[in-house]
Amino acid sequence: MRAVLVVNPQATSTTAAGRDVLAHALASELKLDVVEVCYRGHAADAARTAVADGADLVIAHGGDGTVNEVVNGLLEASRPGDPDMPALGVVPGGLANVFARALGLSKDPVEATHQLLQAVTHRRFRWVGLGRADDRWFTFNAGVGLDAEAVARVEQARRAGRSATSARYARAALQGYFQFARQDPPMALEIDGEPAVDGLYSVFVANTDPWTYLGPRPVRLSPQTGFDNGLGLLALRSLTPHVMLQHVADLLRGSAKLRGAKSIRRANAGHVRVICQRPLRWQVDGDCLGERSEIHFRAVPTALRVAA
Repeated sequence: MRAVLVVNPQATSTTAAGRDVLAHALASELKLDVVEVCYRGHAADAARTAVADGADLVIAHGGDGTVNEVVNGLLEASRPGDPDMPALGVVPGGLANVFARALGLSKDPVEATHQLLQAVTHRRFRWVGLGRADDRWFTFNAGVGLDAEAVARVEQARRAGRSATSARYARAALQGYFQFARQDPPMALEIDGEPAVDGLYSVFVANTDPWTYLGPRPVRLSPQTGFDNGLGLLALRSLTPHVMLQHVADLLRGSAKLRGAKSIRRANAGHVRVICQRPLRWQVDGDCLGERSEIHFRAVPTALRVAA
């Protein structure tokens, strides 16, 4: 089997020594080429080249951003559900590794490599559904508002040489909260063609569950959501401290009800449209993509074949 290993050396827990060990293990079973990411978008370029070259498997070794780029490269060069498209393999090397953990892979890169090789040897491949936000695919989450502000603040800190940690994300989310809480609610929302609902502060969209992790602890936005159904949704109507503490507690224990007076919750949504009164930041899979005034999210079933 021909495989391409796409490595992001800047990922949080990726090292040169670890890359060499993983590459050696993979090359013992696969005809392997290794691409080391050098610039933003390089992982997507490598995936597109792998499709053109007829590779059977593209392995992303890095964080969720690297996985997202590889997925977008694969699907830009082929069509969703194409059986001839290379399968995706994942060896986690970032901070949260949400997609890999949702697939049941170990967060330890060596153990995850063993799981990947076992999946390839025994032909264990599965089709997973993905989310699409305008022209960008996402594997596990996307959002407009609070979460995108937190992601943008952490990215700014990383560009300044600081590390990305769970504590830094928590501080960035708190800073974003105080910024939004002083403003009028800037968003409206349409779900599956229903009448629009306005007066919203933030919209979170999930393609699977958990939404993310605080260290080892899962944050569960939509326990009913998985790779085999539609999108999960949480939209906030209120940012009062009492309401926010209740939402945080619900997300951490994964027991939130689908609907509430201060929020809109939905499982298995097919199409979501967010309209902003002013351009707001938005993110997919932990990557801030700038600002938009309108974004369309949709569920795409059986889009990608994964070795897991």
